[in-house]
Amino acid sequence: MIEELIADSLTAPSWSNTRPFKVCVATGERKDRISAEFSRRWSKLSKFRNGNIFTKIKLLLTGAGLPTSHRLMARPYVPELKPRAERVGKELYSWIGVARGDRKARDEQWAKNYEFFGAPVELFIYIHKSLHIFAANDAGLMLQNLILSAHARGLGTCLQGAVIIWDDVIRKEFDVPKDYKLLTGLAIGYPKDSHINKFGAHRLSPSAVIIPPRVAD
Repeated sequence: MIEELIADSLTAPSWSNTRPFKVCVATGERKDRISAEFSRRWSKLSKFRNGNIFTKIKLLLTGAGLPTSHRLMARPYVPELKPRAERVGKELYSWIGVARGDRKARDEQWAKNYEFFGAPVELFIYIHKSLHIFAANDAGLMLQNLILSAHARGLGTCLQGAVIIWDDVIRKEFDVPKDYKLLTGLAIGYPKDSHINKFGAHRLSPSAVIIPPRVAD
């Protein structure tokens, strides 16, 4: 079925038909090893985020749990985008009953990213460095097709930016070419009838993204 999903994904448009992306398919023991190492590192990173100054200095000196790739993810959102991210975070955690100031519960929820939310398959999507944003655009089109194909088969999916900060863990399990850069993860499985799966993020109105034309002088 995974091969069928990827076959469907490859019907998406691509820059000069270059298909500048590759996919790692993690299942079984390989997926479990990646998950275990991610979880171990997240445990240390969580201690760093919430610890006192002495804990942070100790972890900084050892480097334990700190990102090995995509460190820019830690940067704050710009003022234009920050309210959107804050809103969906507030609404999601409220939906599952996690209080805003409860860092422990929030980190425990975030840790589920590294268990791939219990999914039996995790995909890791890589793009060729040479095409930069154009490769990311192609991968996005490919992923949209893959996700729609999965949902048409009764599967559920979850795109996971959270998994891209430890690229070295994935490369230890897969022979990823050096010219490829990790873009995102995607969890795939049959969705459970759980409360969190009924959450619906708000959507912007078209006017929020359409740029108005200049007014003539």
